[in-house]
Amino acid sequence: MTTIASALAAYPLPRLESRLLLMHVVPELTHARIVGYPERVLASDVYARFCALAERRVAGEPLAYLLGMREFYGRPFAVTPDVLIPRPETEHLVEAALARVGHQPAEVLDLGCGSGAIAVTLALEAPSWRVSAVDVSAAALTVARGNAERLGARVDFLQGSWFAPLPPGGCFQLIVSNPPYIAASDHHLDEGDVRFEPRLALTDGGDGLACLREIAAGAPARLAPGGWLMVEHGYDQGEAMRALLAAQGFVEVETLPDLAGLDRVTLGRRP
Repeated sequence: MTTIASALAAYPLPRLESRLLLMHVVPELTHARIVGYPERVLASDVYARFCALAERRVAGEPLAYLLGMREFYGRPFAVTPDVLIPRPETEHLVEAALARVGHQPAEVLDLGCGSGAIAVTLALEAPSWRVSAVDVSAAALTVARGNAERLGARVDFLQGSWFAPLPPGGCFQLIVSNPPYIAASDHHLDEGDVRFEPRLALTDGGDGLACLREIAAGAPARLAPGGWLMVEHGYDQGEAMRALLAAQGFVEVETLPDLAGLDRVTLGRRP
């Protein structure tokens, strides 16, 4: 017989991760019940499912993919290996958008939406905004649409590469993006959770700036006068991103740090 205590001790995982995996297998379990009833015996099939997940976690698979969700801006977002795992650093992009555009009606575009974390969050935090979201991956859009429906967000989803699926003309007061920005030579691509995430959403296969260049070049024609472009990027790309926006005629260009003090979001306004 396998008890809760022995199951949690069976694998070299952090205690919280082991508990979360067990709670995923046995939804009625809570942290309090796990702590209060460590002697509870687990059915053999339950223990087998827990072991299967724990072994995958020990092998390095992201906890978010094993659980099928990750919290972003206080809300649970479904995630699969077809999308990037939402990270706290990206919440700075959401905060910058809300701070500069406010809650008045606005047309908003999220480029490369992935799980929909940014687009859905903006739609929920600013209900007067009309949010559109684009991604080249049909599988990612399926995840994003599911998150929007489950969380009650109104978002228009389009499939295509960056601005390609959009009609011509500048109508957006805000364009946001968390595009692939890791250089192909960066060793981080072979470390941690990133190893399991979709490579297309992580790197452009070159210097990490190709997608940022394309977004910066295409945004002025899509923004209404006075509209904002805001992009997340790597910790060492702030200077390059400011130069890209300045070269496209953006004003009020600045780079915002994340909680670690690293360059994370660069923004600029169309004159």
